Amino acid sequence: MYRNEEEVGSTILNYLSSQGSTSGLKRKDIHYTTKLAGNGSYDAARKSIKQSVEQCGLGYIDLFLLHSPYGGKAARLASWKAVEDAIADGEVRTGGVSNFGIKHLEELLASEPRVVPAVNQIEVHPFNTRTELATFCQKHEIVVEAYAPLVRALRMKHPVISSLSDKYSCTPAQLLVRWSLQHGYVPLPKSATKSRIVANGEVSGFNIESADMEQMDGLDEYLVTDWDPVDAD
Repeated sequence: MYRNEEEVGSTILNYLSSQGSTSGLKRKDIHYTTKLAGNGSYDAARKSIKQSVEQCGLGYIDLFLLHSPYGGKAARLASWKAVEDAIADGEVRTGGVSNFGIKHLEELLASEPRVVPAVNQIEVHPFNTRTELATFCQKHEIVVEAYAPLVRALRMKHPVISSLSDKYSCTPAQLLVRWSLQHGYVPLPKSATKSRIVANGEVSGFNIESADMEQMDGLDEYLVTDWDPVDAD
């Protein structure tokens, strides 16, 4: 999907076999995710999945996602069937979707799939809460993976974020990660700085009070920081 599967896979394997892996980590301890770039025919999707497994060199893919709902109903359902067959063949452990709206999820569930998507990876943060979509996912036991949970740093200095960060003695990024976790989401914060990557994971020392969660929920302005395919045909 991102043309880096070989590099990511080899880096994981090199680390696992290196002296730097002091915790005795094994392949089973790593959760590797990749995606189908575009929906199309069953054969094209099946071929792409096999290529992804081969290129990463990890033996199997832990989570494979359909990257978007683009392509139309027939392409979406054909691509999902390819994911199901990849799971049956042991190439993929878990299947999911990304950027699917409610109508796309309803369409897939109505097709009586052998495998229900375990994940829907969507942009979610206090400035784009997608409450209806997130609630639908949780009702159907589909995990919400929140990408851009830090709003791509566009609202770090918002007065509410600044005030609550001071209240909880945390960084704005930690506050935003904590908000996602308390909603039951799996946030995917991103940074190129090691210290920030570490800090973004250190959010277990505080809980945001319910009144403050409501205040953060009220910041919703449907801010889209990248793309927004959830209403695609």
